[in-house]
Amino acid sequence: ATAALVWNEIIREKVTNFIMNQSKEQRILNFVLQNAVRGDPCSVVDTIDKYCSQKEWAMNVGDEKGKILDKTVEEANPSVALELGTYCGYSAVRISRLLKAGARLLTVEFNPEFAAVAKQMIEFAGVQDKVKLLEGPSEEIIPQLKKKYEVDTLDFVFLDHWKDRYRPDTILLQECNLLRKGSVLLADNVIFPGAPDFLNYVRKSPHFQCTNYPSHLEYMQAEDAMEKAVFLG
Repeated sequence: ATAALVWNEIIREKVTNFIMNQSKEQRILNFVLQNAVRGDPCSVVDTIDKYCSQKEWAMNVGDEKGKILDKTVEEANPSVALELGTYCGYSAVRISRLLKAGARLLTVEFNPEFAAVAKQMIEFAGVQDKVKLLEGPSEEIIPQLKKKYEVDTLDFVFLDHWKDRYRPDTILLQECNLLRKGSVLLADNVIFPGAPDFLNYVRKSPHFQCTNYPSHLEYMQAEDAMEKAVFLG
């Protein structure tokens, strides 16, 4: 899996970027703009999956793990949700299509190029009223959530950014009193590339009840998993 990733992510992508004078993320967006139905989030999600399974691999949560994400969001039925790591906006669109009326998703992206693509993706999907894209590092934005973005507590958190940030950001969410009894955290890629210190932390903590969902790396056969951690207070 690692060799395939290196080939897809680094070598092939760099060559294609050079030839086409645009990023892979821009190509994903263009494919969606040309092939998906405007204002239809399901169509946008399916079109991204199609591109990434057939043309160029990308680090979206993908369809297989996407179903685990869907089920977890539906069970949590959040009024306020947080996503760490927007990337191209795939999971933001996927989550927002399941939100009840009046609910909102705050999604955090550190990379300005990804954020620019995600913003267009979210608008094209027609979910911009439910999704607020916050640009910057998670460790700076999390402490601002209460005052600046009027978040009392978070009902659902999706961790899908830098794997070494999972643990410190989970601790930060607790320190900032953003979790309530029953808040649901769902972490992607806990096997590949892996987030061992996060798993170790939530599984040993008396404040979390954990469930592991074995799956596969997006658009590949490599083993991966998602970890659900429910905050017990």
